[in-house]
Amino acid sequence: MARKSTRENKNIYQRTREGLDLTREEASDLLETMSPERIEKIESERSMPHPDEVLLMSDKYKQPTLCNYYCANECPIGAQYVPEVKIKDLSQIVLETIASLNAMQRQKERFIEITVDGKITGDELADFVHIQEELEKISVAVETLQLWCERMLDTGAIDKDQYDAYKESHK
Repeated sequence: MARKSTRENKNIYQRTREGLDLTREEASDLLETMSPERIEKIESERSMPHPDEVLLMSDKYKQPTLCNYYCANECPIGAQYVPEVKIKDLSQIVLETIASLNAMQRQKERFIEITVDGKITGDELADFVHIQEELEKISVAVETLQLWCERMLDTGAIDKDQYDAYKESHK
């Protein structure tokens, strides 16, 4: 019988595996190409996971947030360019998106005024930064919606075949 970890500061990979009530041996069977020893090294942070391992865990554990976490926190390039996205309820995602879109609607004409000459002057900078922050909120909301959707597809809450067929028919 496998022992339960008593470690207090568990990383996301260990918390995810344990949340699925899998031992390292069971996780290794599920992941097929990762040994229990490799899983232990990643979970104890003695070794960083490789991107292909994170993709595999994300897929087999049905946890698309693992990829976003890896990119935002562990990949040197992603840490600079990819915001960490937290899964939220659909209603919260929609409300945040609409709030940001409404804010941008009010700022649209100012955005045009600022950027029409291809330069950002000192008196335009504060407004430009504010608009840039609102656009970033929209970007994060879109990413959050994408992760929510992937999770719903993975868990079967959205019919994957029907979803894929609809997307294919609307290309």
